[in-house]
Amino acid sequence: MLIHGSCHCGNISFALDWAPEPAFIPARACTCGFCVKHGGVWTSCPTGALAVTVRDPAHVSPYSFGTKTARFHLCTQCGVVPVVTCRIDDHLYAVVSVNAFDDVDRTLLQHGSASFDGEGEDTRLARRKRNWIANVTFDGASA
Repeated sequence: MLIHGSCHCGNISFALDWAPEPAFIPARACTCGFCVKHGGVWTSCPTGALAVTVRDPAHVSPYSFGTKTARFHLCTQCGVVPVVTCRIDDHLYAVVSVNAFDDVDRTLLQHGSASFDGEGEDTRLARRKRNWIANVTFDGASA
């Protein structure tokens, strides 16, 4: 299943090739302060492939907090964060916002919440290596 998504103005867009075809798409609402304030609901397909395109890198502000291991790619034109990346052992991983999906049947989304309070950095990075999208290309800005 090919899923397209973007920020509101289209400056940051993505194509997620979800393979194999999903019976459902997990939609995890993160409980950290940043995600709560931005309505962050994330998904990933570890066996899929993600292509991110940035039309104007001057209008992308990467934001990191806490352990500074994740980069939230914020469009400064419209304020949306459609993708988050993490570099582990010089390999790029990512999750995407289900709120940024275009034309996806919303009944496929299986909503839940995720709390990472108390998670150490090593545990966090190991979880991301297991669960985040590992086949990521990022065109037009630094990931």
